Amino acid sequence: MKREQILERLPHMHSEFTTKILENEPPSGTVAMSAAVFAQLADPTRLKILWLLCHTGECVQNIAAVMEMTSPAVSHHLSKLKTAGLLQVRKAGKETYYSLEDSEKAHLVHDIIDKVFNITHSA
Repeated sequence: MKREQILERLPHMHSEFTTKILENEPPSGTVAMSAAVFAQLADPTRLKILWLLCHTGECVQNIAAVMEMTSPAVSHHLSKLKTAGLLQVRKAGKETYYSLEDSEKAHLVHDIIDKVFNITHSA
């Protein structure tokens, strides 16, 4: 965004720092995509499933057993996490295995989850 456009948006000019920050404001599409990822993590079931898959790849049936849920219910959550770009899928015969996507975004989310769990566990 151009400096002139930024200055027009601000009702008060308190600091040049504000202008510099707004020059690097993320596009609204980026903000929306980030919010979508965090929305997936707001669900406790998906958060626990993702935490598990950050540490090991696993089949749907085993995830369902760990979560004490039905396979269709787990598949629903896995689908949402995959759509968010956080999981990868591997087929082996009749089994479907899920694991953390090998991407910067997925690894960053993994780091965030571990840090938040550490903070809340020690609080």
